[in-house]
Amino acid sequence: MAELKDIANEFIRDEVEEFIERPDEIERIINLFANASEQMQNISAALIDGAHETVDQLTSQALADNIEAPEVMDDGLIAGMAIVGIKFRENFIFVPEVLACARAMKAGMAHIEPILSASGIEPVGVAIMGTVKGDLHDIGKNLCIMMLRGAGFVVHDLGVDTSEDEFIDAIEEHDAHLIGMSALLTTTMPNMGKTIEAFIDADLRDDVKIMVGGAPVTQEFADDMGADGYGKDALDCVAKAKELLAERAAEA
Repeated sequence: MAELKDIANEFIRDEVEEFIERPDEIERIINLFANASEQMQNISAALIDGAHETVDQLTSQALADNIEAPEVMDDGLIAGMAIVGIKFRENFIFVPEVLACARAMKAGMAHIEPILSASGIEPVGVAIMGTVKGDLHDIGKNLCIMMLRGAGFVVHDLGVDTSEDEFIDAIEEHDAHLIGMSALLTTTMPNMGKTIEAFIDADLRDDVKIMVGGAPVTQEFADDMGADGYGKDALDCVAKAKELLAERAAEA
C-alpha cells in the first residue's frame, strides 16, 4: 500500500497531512498521487493553489512532452480537484478559493478538450445536473459537473432552483439516463424526494438512475428519498455516476 512519503510533491504531501482527515480518503488520495508522475503532481499542486497561469503552462508542456491527454487530465487536473472538493466540503476553503481552482482547471482543460474531441472517443454517458427547487447554491454542483465532463460525460446543466418538471423535460429532451441533484439547504433537501416522486408519477422512474449530493445530504437521507446513489464529494460523484450507468446497462 502506498504511503505519504511516496508522493514526490511536497506541497501535496502537506495538503494531505493538513486537510484530509477521513482514513478512507487519506488512503484514496495517497494512492491517487503516489501512482502519478512528479510532472502530473506539479500540475495538481498548481491547480490546488489556484495558479491558473502555471496550470496553463504545465499542461501545455506535458502535452508537448508527448504525455497522453487522458493522463494529464486524470492524474494532473482531476486529481488536484479531488483535494479541492474535499477542502471545500469540509469548509477549509470557500467560494473565492474554489472559483480560483475552477479557473485553473478550465485553463488546463482548454488544452485537453480539443485533443479528446479530435480523437472521436465516445462519451461515457449523458447526465442531467441541477440544484433542486428553492436552492440557489451551485458551487458544489459545478465542481461535480467539471469532474464529470473531465471523466468523459456529456453533462447538461440545469442550473439552480430546478423544478421537478425541468428535470423530467431534460431527461426526455437529451435522452439521458442519469440525474444528479444537489442541495445545500436542509429546507430544500425534501425537494429531492419530490422530484423522485414526480418521476414515479410520470412512469419514468425505471428509465433513470438518480444520485444526490450536497453538504447536508447523507447516505441515510439518500436511501430515505429513494435515490439510487449518493456522492459525498466531486470525485465520489464521478465514481458513483459510472457505477449507476453500469447498473442500468446491466438491467437493460
